[in-house]
Amino acid sequence: MLIEETFKDFKTEDGTDLRIHIISPKVPGYPNAKFPGVIVYSEIYQVTGPVRRLAQRIASEGYVVVAPAIYHNFVGPEPLPYDAEGTDMGNAFKIKKTVASYDEDNKLCCDLLYSLPQFDGKKIGATGMCLGGHLAFRALIDKRVSCATCFFPTDIHSRTLGLGKNDDSLFRVSQEATKDQELVLIFGTLDTHVPPEGRDLIRRTLRDHDVNFTFLEIHAAQHAFIRDTSSKGRYDASITESCLGFLTEQFNRKLKCDLGEFVDNIKKPEHVC
Repeated sequence: MLIEETFKDFKTEDGTDLRIHIISPKVPGYPNAKFPGVIVYSEIYQVTGPVRRLAQRIASEGYVVVAPAIYHNFVGPEPLPYDAEGTDMGNAFKIKKTVASYDEDNKLCCDLLYSLPQFDGKKIGATGMCLGGHLAFRALIDKRVSCATCFFPTDIHSRTLGLGKNDDSLFRVSQEATKDQELVLIFGTLDTHVPPEGRDLIRRTLRDHDVNFTFLEIHAAQHAFIRDTSSKGRYDASITESCLGFLTEQFNRKLKCDLGEFVDNIKKPEHVC
C-alpha cells in the first residue's frame, strides 16, 4: 500500500511546539478511504530513521500513523544522533521532561488522529521501542487507546521516567486497564536495561491485576534488537520479523475488526489432553 507523509505542529502547555509526523496509507482511486490509527513512539533519539521506517511499515499495512517528536521541551523536532553526545542528551531529557508533559503529548496525538479525515474514528493502537515502549504502555491510561505492543520498554520496573521520580505507569496501567484493553510486551533475555527481576515485576504486577497481556522473552536477544541501524551489533532481522507478527495480529484484531462491545463471558478452559 502506498503511503504519504506530512506533519503538524501543536502548541503545548509549556509554550513549546510539539511536532507530530503523520504517515497515512494512500489508495489510488479511493480518496475518502479511512483507516485505524496508531501512535508510534520513539526511543530517546526522537524520530530517527529506524523509528520512521517502523512507522512507514505499519502505515503501509493500512493504518494512519502519528509519531511525536517528544523532546520539544528542550530541542527542535530533528532526531538526535546515534553517538555519545546524542545518547547523553536523550537520557538527560528523558528524566527532565515531566510525566504530565508526556501525557499531554499522548493526548495531542489522540486528538490529532480523531481530527484527521482518513482516521476511521474508532480506537487507537500504540507501539514504540525503549522509551517509546514505555510511552506506548502508558498510553493505555487514555481509554481511546485500545492496545499497545511495547518493544523492550525501559524504566517501567524502576519508576524512573520523568522529572521528580513520580513515574506511576505500572501502577496506573495495572489498576486502570479495562477488559477491552490489551498489551503485548516483548523483551530479550539479554536485555541489560530491563533485568530479569524487572521483567518479573512487570509480568507479576499485570498478572496479579488481571490485565490482558502477552509477555515474550526472546532467547539471546538484546536491548534494541529491532533498531536496524546504529544498533551496536544488536539488530536481529529475523527476530524482528517474528515480533512484528505479534504487533500485526494484535492491531488487526483490536483495531481493524469490529468486535462490538466487550462482554465478560470468557469461561475457564477445561483441562483436557
